[in-house]
Formats: sequence, structure tokens, C-alpha cells
Amino acid sequence: MSKKWQITVPGSTANLGPGFDSIGLSLSLYLELTVSISDKWEIIHLSDHLPKEFVLEEHLIYTIAKDVADRYGKKLPACRIEMKSELPFARGLGSSAAAIVAAIELANLVCELNLTTQDKLNISSQIEGHPDNASASVLGGLTISMLDEDGVVDTIHVKDLDAAFVVFVPNVELKTSEARKVLPEQFDRGYAVRASANANMLAASLINKDYERIGRYMESDLFHEPFRAKLIPNFDEIHKAAKEAGAYGTALSGAGPTVISIIPPAISEQFVNKMKQQFPEHEILLTRADHQGISVIEVVNDVLA
Repeated sequence: MSKKWQITVPGSTANLGPGFDSIGLSLSLYLELTVSISDKWEIIHLSDHLPKEFVLEEHLIYTIAKDVADRYGKKLPACRIEMKSELPFARGLGSSAAAIVAAIELANLVCELNLTTQDKLNISSQIEGHPDNASASVLGGLTISMLDEDGVVDTIHVKDLDAAFVVFVPNVELKTSEARKVLPEQFDRGYAVRASANANMLAASLINKDYERIGRYMESDLFHEPFRAKLIPNFDEIHKAAKEAGAYGTALSGAGPTVISIIPPAISEQFVNKMKQQFPEHEILLTRADHQGISVIEVVNDVLA
């Protein structure tokens, strides 16, 4: 009997304002891979968010899975992969990190690597270069993380946030590499101290689940939003309208161009309806924190086991 697995990875938002390259939150928007070992490589895209044409040898799932197998001295077998995604590419919703996490799990399964959760955190963050999105996709919930010089991730994991999140997704792409080009190379000491204090208060507020303060400090970033805001369609207008409609706070999702608001769950429906009326050119999605992280289900005779 040939083995088949369903790998599901949540997307994520990073930073939440001043938590630059450190804070990540998994979202209930998913990348799903159905994987079986085959006699030839085949990757089939089943969602509009995924490209229609690609070169197998350049596909992120293939290249990362092969790299992970190589790290452990294993030969990656040919696989048939069906991919579905709710994550638009280059929009600040962790699509690349989710693909990296999924590819690591693929290699783990088909090469029988027996990777630990810590291994998955380390490898995914090393590949990404920072641990925010990847840690959230691996663990679920909210993660506050750092990646040390040896490539080891240390994470504080926060679950059960009692809040809803609304993402404003424009019909434009913004790659993280491009968004980083507008950032200053350095800050003076006083500015850096204020920026760091805001990040500290955001982290403390998230751990304490103090939603009013979370919203306040989400909107206090000095590290990146002041410089990236000009790249983001309707950023100031969304920020103002969301506050007036009852959001705790609004910030860029990762490097953008998506914008994310944290809101009380009780106002979810009316908030989304109002934002859709005001910003019809954006795709506006209501989501929650995913609390499971990556999940794997073995498929037996095409039935989830």
C-alpha cells in the first residue's frame, strides 16, 4: 500500500507593528499538500493563489524538501503533490514561510527523518532568515521568538487569544526583499530606545492578553511602518477607518502590502461589512488565530486516517 499524507500549514502575520522579525501570529488561512511517493515528480496546483506555470527544479516545495533531505544525507524520493492555498503570494500573509514549513515536513515524512518540533523551528527559521512567520506556522498561536547566531530558535508561545483579525489584501504584490530596501541602515540611540520600548510593551501586552494595549502598541511602530507606509495602498485611510469602526489596532501584516486589524469578536460581522463598503478594491477577510500549527494526517485508501 502506497503511503499518502495530508500536510496542512497555517499562514501567518508577522511583526504586529513593532515586533520586527520576532513576533508572529498564525492565522486560520491554510496551505494544504496531499503527498504520495511516486515514480516521478509531479506538483499540481489546485488554487488560484498558486501559479499556473513553474519550473519543477525552482519550485519552493521541491527545492526546500531536497535541501532538507541533503542536510541529513538522504535521497528525496519522487513525489506526487497536490497543493491548495488560501494564501496570496507576496502579500504579507506568510505564504513563503508556510511553504518552507510544509516542505520540511514533506522531507521529514518521505525520508523518515524523525525531526523534532525544535528541529522544524530551527530549520525553517534558518531558511527564512528570521523566526516570526515560520515559528507561528510550526506551532500555531502567537510566537515571540529569536534566532541566535548558531541557528537555534527560542520561542515564547501564547495560545487562546480572544480576538478576531481582519486582513485587507490589495491586488498588488510586495516582496519582503523590496520592502526592506526602504528601511534605514541605522537609528540613533534615542530613537532606537523608543522603538525597542514599544516592541517590549507590545510583547508584554500580548502575553497578558491586554487587548486595548495590544492595539495601542501595534500602532506605535518606529522600526519599519513609517518607512513602508508609502508603499501600501490606502494604508492611512484603512488605519483611520478601522479605528473609527472599533478596531483595537491596525498594522502592516509583515512587510505588507496587506494590512491587519485586531478587533473584538463581537463586532466582527459589522466591522467586515463596513470595511468592504469603504474599501471595495481590497479583498477583506475575517480570520482567527490558528491554535494547532502544522498538522499531518495519513491517508489510507483515500480516507483520512
